[in-house]
Amino acid sequence: MTSDSAAQNAVVRKLAKRPIFSRLFASGRQPLKLVAVPRDHVQGDRQRGDALLAGRFVLGNEAVQLTDLDFAVLGVGNPVADTLQGFSWLRDLSAAASREKGARVAEALAGRWLLAHGTRVDDAWRPDLWGERILFWTAYAPYILSSRDAGYRSALLNTLVRGARHIEANADKAQSGLDRITAWAGVVAAGLLVQGGVPRVAKGESGLARALSTAQFEDGGLISRTPHEQMLLVDRLSLLRAAYFAAKQSLPDTIEAAAAAALAALHGVTMGDGALSSWQGGNPGDAPRLHALVEGCGVRARPLRQARGWGYHRLSALGTVLVIDAAAPPPPKMASAGCASTLAFEMSDGTQRLVINCGGPADLPTGLPADLIEGLRTTAAHSTLIISDTNSTAILPDGTLGKGVEDVTVDRSEDNDCSRLEAGHDGYVRGFGLVHKRSLMLGNDGKELRGADQMMPKGRRKIRDAAPYAIRFHLAPGVEPTITADGMGAILRSPGAPPWNFRCRGANLAIEESLMIDGRGQPVATTQLVIQGEVPAIGGEVAWQFRRSS
Repeated sequence: MTSDSAAQNAVVRKLAKRPIFSRLFASGRQPLKLVAVPRDHVQGDRQRGDALLAGRFVLGNEAVQLTDLDFAVLGVGNPVADTLQGFSWLRDLSAAASREKGARVAEALAGRWLLAHGTRVDDAWRPDLWGERILFWTAYAPYILSSRDAGYRSALLNTLVRGARHIEANADKAQSGLDRITAWAGVVAAGLLVQGGVPRVAKGESGLARALSTAQFEDGGLISRTPHEQMLLVDRLSLLRAAYFAAKQSLPDTIEAAAAAALAALHGVTMGDGALSSWQGGNPGDAPRLHALVEGCGVRARPLRQARGWGYHRLSALGTVLVIDAAAPPPPKMASAGCASTLAFEMSDGTQRLVINCGGPADLPTGLPADLIEGLRTTAAHSTLIISDTNSTAILPDGTLGKGVEDVTVDRSEDNDCSRLEAGHDGYVRGFGLVHKRSLMLGNDGKELRGADQMMPKGRRKIRDAAPYAIRFHLAPGVEPTITADGMGAILRSPGAPPWNFRCRGANLAIEESLMIDGRGQPVATTQLVIQGEVPAIGGEVAWQFRRSS
């Protein structure tokens, strides 16, 4: 036996020793088996699963060779590392392989994780990572506990319970928001599924209720206002629901209500192609993956239309969908990549996206330059008005959001002819003495969107002469604009929808280059319509219109 294999066997023997768990479980029993295995109804990504079987872990544009994977060297704190450390990839593996075939990969990687992190508390024991790990280890137990090696099985189960005990004591130290929710969800799942753990479920439920109350608006959206995190919230609560059903325990009404509200908020920011709209540094993501989550989460909900807290209002009519950011940016502590996007919107016709925001890499690995990522957070990177190339909410040198939008007014109405939304923000009052008010009216036949951007004087500060402004409409890749002969309009042709005619009055129209970040986190060249002009101290107004030609 080599010295390396002897050292590995020593680690496994140490992990397999049965500790005293009376502090974690009131009964004091030895929790060396799962009392139930949840069924994850969310279908994984078979392509990613096939890559795992071939020895490669793929996320975005990065790939890791599993033969070279050392969890101790991998670390944490970046998208690839956190995804591998959290074991959510087990879902993809199961989509591509039977238990017998997939277990060979899953157990090998789980064994490597135990050798690297199982004997000591380190960065990989971060509360949110342990919460995620417990949710996926228990849901995919057949893939990581099929080994005939009793020492390995005992080592993994004992480590799971030590992890549950660790996050029970440290979950509230996780960052407020999705991370803390994930940690407490892991505590509850461990209590439900590990032998002797039921008496501890109540504490986990109490912690989860606190985490949800501090992270989620009453309308179900996360305070981070980040769609890709909202998707993960629905996923975490889905896995937790499965744990309750597997353990034959009643699901608390508070968790069921939170799950339904979270799904409604997620639906509210989904475009006609089934992918997400791009907000707070996010991108469309993968539409099939989102569809699998919605279908498999076990909850049903209608799209949230009037989002007072979540802030994303939805207008829809006969296949035309608009999502409008009608709220202030999220608090810096809740969203590290918050954007100056107030009053921007995205628009789709059927599955064809028309008006977009530039987006960002979200939680995908990226090789984008830091200055580009910062630029993607600016007001100019969103489909809204910007005055004097100044962000409506400041982005400070350290990347946090500064002063700007504080008060956002919203007035919404529906009638037999159209849906109307009027919203205004004070982000330009301090610097220019102007309030930006945007009015949107979508006809009930889905063929016409009328809009107007007003800059109205408010406060003591006044513009001396005039200030330049631009109203930007970033266009989705594949949408080809052609300026009309009078220079006041454009025809928008796309492969997936009839032509749309754009008209404006009160300013000059131009076509400029733009880009968007796609669902893989990569930049894609596109174009934008830009209305340009100058606004005097007394304010001004620009009206515009999108109209489908058929």
